[in-house]
Amino acid sequence: MAAVDAEFAAFVRANERSLLRLAWLLMADRDAAEDLVQTALEKTMPKWTSIRHDDPMAYVHRVMVNTRTSWWRRHRGRETVTSEVIDVGVDDRTDAIAEHDRLTIALRSLTDGQRKVVVLRHYEDMSEAQVAALLGCSTGTVKSQNARGLARLRAALAEPIELSESALATGTEGA
Repeated sequence: MAAVDAEFAAFVRANERSLLRLAWLLMADRDAAEDLVQTALEKTMPKWTSIRHDDPMAYVHRVMVNTRTSWWRRHRGRETVTSEVIDVGVDDRTDAIAEHDRLTIALRSLTDGQRKVVVLRHYEDMSEAQVAALLGCSTGTVKSQNARGLARLRAALAEPIELSESALATGTEGA
């Protein structure tokens, strides 16, 4: 048994730098790399008698990779300690969201026909003839629905809308 232990110790001394280099590349942290090498060698030592004549480095490498994967699975999603906190600002989209809500409420105040015509004409950028063909009505109907819908939208968007939860849910604000 002492000869096996001495042989394993010689293997460790001969390959320590190589194992540490691989562990550092796997972990990107010196302390974690040292822990990985130690753990891999602890797992390898009981198997030494059966692997020493084959390719013990390949076995240790496999143990290191599998251990690293196991640690990653166990610790992913957890907080990690870092020496540098990166503060990243984000755009404040409150005004854009509020404007979107105002437009949504104003669109809900239109009749079904007005909403279809206004959306197809101005959002989808379709011609009056295309909208008329799509909706199965005359171009005169498209023109009148568009004019009434735009007038209603202008009126609804001209003054700030007091937003209530029921108005947001039902879309009755400005009707």
